[in-house]
Amino acid sequence: MRILIVSDAWVPQINGVVRTLQKTRAELEALGHVVEVVGPERFRTMPCPTYPEIPLALFPARGLTEIVDAWQPESIHIATEGPLGQATRKLCVKRGWAFTTSFHTRFPEYIEARFGIPERWIYRFMRGFHNQATRTLVTTPSMKARLEERGFRNLVIWSRGVDTQQFHPFAERVIDLPRPIFMNIGRVAVEKNLEAFLKLDLPGSKLVVGDGPMLEQLRRAYPEVTFVGAKQGEELARYYALGDVFVFPSRTDTFGLVLLEALASGVPVAAFPVEGPIDVVTDPAVGMLDEDLRAACLGALGKDREACRAHALRFSWSACAQTFQDNLVPLTG
Repeated sequence: MRILIVSDAWVPQINGVVRTLQKTRAELEALGHVVEVVGPERFRTMPCPTYPEIPLALFPARGLTEIVDAWQPESIHIATEGPLGQATRKLCVKRGWAFTTSFHTRFPEYIEARFGIPERWIYRFMRGFHNQATRTLVTTPSMKARLEERGFRNLVIWSRGVDTQQFHPFAERVIDLPRPIFMNIGRVAVEKNLEAFLKLDLPGSKLVVGDGPMLEQLRRAYPEVTFVGAKQGEELARYYALGDVFVFPSRTDTFGLVLLEALASGVPVAAFPVEGPIDVVTDPAVGMLDEDLRAACLGALGKDREACRAHALRFSWSACAQTFQDNLVPLTG
């Protein structure tokens, strides 16, 4: 099958959406499909407000139509709700084509946190965007239930995987810090709620790996915390394995790939009991969820690292791609 995936989030961006699409594409190609991803790099762009490292396509409708007509896909999946996603949805509706979408990011909560716009207004837009799709793929059962309460229809669960060859325990330390090491890896941005972690009174050290619009502000506010910036490849994997506890303070992620990557590295998780963590950290042997994040951090300390990795091995990108494939729809017929 010729599968066209359209996403406003694509390389060189580094985030969970991009990693998911990269892994899914590779697995689909291994199954014999021909997959094309259309991202903003093919268009004139402008920086996303408050996220200048994220480009947004400017007036992409004409160029997108030319790409679609030249490539002649048999199935179209719209991964995001940005300018490219909106242009693709409009084209599909105009031509009477069936399509699928996916709900990766709780933008309404992000936008309310950044700009004060009520989340219900943004959810109204997103509900209209997704409800015209034949199916909308969501990450977890708890996310599916939340969206159904908000009027979203035709939802199916599309879980995630982890590369257990890349992420695994390492014996060597990439950096020397006093133990125990409480760690967070991901975007340094307001919606990640990092200060809920950084302000905690914890023994040992705090380590943050990642980049984002709040990095310099948090460096100044928390000089005792070690910030090392963004890492990739094996260096990133070695940072994961360094931690004694992976602290995930976000309340707005729909899944949290970093949770699986930490567990695959043998690192237990501490998080709030919210969507994402409650669907990933389902075994008390691999972490602790608590509204008292400090209690969760201390409770996760000392959990069995082999149990953490064994838990992560249950999640595979091949199963993720199979679910994606099974829920695709032909354009017509």
